Amino acid sequence: MVRSVKKEDASAICSIYNHYVRETAITFEEVPVSINEMEGRIKTITASYLWFVFDDGVYITGFAYVSKWKERSAYRFSAEITVYIKEGHEGKGIGTELYNHLIEAARKKNIHALVAGIALPNERSIALHEKFGFTKIAQFNEIGFKQDKWIDVGYWELVL
Repeated sequence: MVRSVKKEDASAICSIYNHYVRETAITFEEVPVSINEMEGRIKTITASYLWFVFDDGVYITGFAYVSKWKERSAYRFSAEITVYIKEGHEGKGIGTELYNHLIEAARKKNIHALVAGIALPNERSIALHEKFGFTKIAQFNEIGFKQDKWIDVGYWELVL
């Protein structure tokens, strides 16, 4: 059920992700992402990093990827990790399955540290990351403004 992303998955990924763009402060993007833009993101990320989808045989119900953490070369062994689950499918183990595959694949790619930025509050995301051994290392207060409110962001890290 977990497999590598394909360009053809862009529409389903947009459907999942754009819900969070429009309805939540979980992502700081404020404009829904087009299918063409998502295809470009898939191409860019998978050129050097990893992206998986959870495909139940009928629908894609989640996706997760690791991408570049920072531009400077000394960060080359670190990556940012991201997961999104289709609305209504949270709490069914999809994030766990995606992270099982993604974290193991990251180890094989010699990624040394994974960093997750989590808009707060987000107890489900915190629980998922801490289940895999991520620890909170920082918090920025009122760093983002979306939906007419200031949002804190916490950072969790896993050294592989």
